[in-house]
Amino acid sequence: MQGVRGPVRGHWLVAGLLGLGLAAAATGIWFQRHQTRRCLGFYGPEAARRITLAPVVELLRVRPAIGAGTLTATERVDVSRAPGLVHLRRGLVEDANFAWPDRQPTAPLGAEAWDVALTFREPGGPGTTLVFDLDGEGGSLAVVGEPGRVGLGRLGPGLEKWIRSALAAAVSPGR
Repeated sequence: MQGVRGPVRGHWLVAGLLGLGLAAAATGIWFQRHQTRRCLGFYGPEAARRITLAPVVELLRVRPAIGAGTLTATERVDVSRAPGLVHLRRGLVEDANFAWPDRQPTAPLGAEAWDVALTFREPGGPGTTLVFDLDGEGGSLAVVGEPGRVGLGRLGPGLEKWIRSALAAAVSPGR
C-alpha cells in the first residue's frame, strides 16, 4: 500500500507547485499592469511599446521653428546603444516616476519651453517622439502630436544626467 501512496502524494505536490507558479505569474502580471497603467493611458499602447522596444533611439536638441509654434531639431544624436538607455526606457513607462496632475488638465507649454526630444522608432518606420522641458518647475514631458503633458517628478534629475552623458559621449566617441 505504501507504494501506491507515494506517487499519489507526488502528483499533489506537482499540482500544488504548478498552482503556486500560476498564482505567482498572475500576481506579477497584475503588479506590472498596476505600475504602468497611467503611462499606458498617457502614451497609448503603441507608443509605450516603441518606448520600451524600438531599436532606433535618437536624442534631439530642439528649438522653436520660425513663426509656426512648432519645434525644429538643431542637433540629432543616435543614442540607441547609450549606457543606461535600458533603465531610461523602463523609467519612462513606470507611473511612480512622474508627477501626475491631479484632477485639473495640465496647460500646454509653448514651443520655447521644450529643450530636448527623444524619438523611438523602427528602422524606416513611424516613431514616437517625446519632448522634455528640463528648465521648468520639476520639468515636463509630452508626446509630440498628442494633448497633455506630465511632470517629470523623480525621473527629472536622472534624465538630465543621462542626457548630458549621452551628448558628451556623442561629442567624444573615443571615450
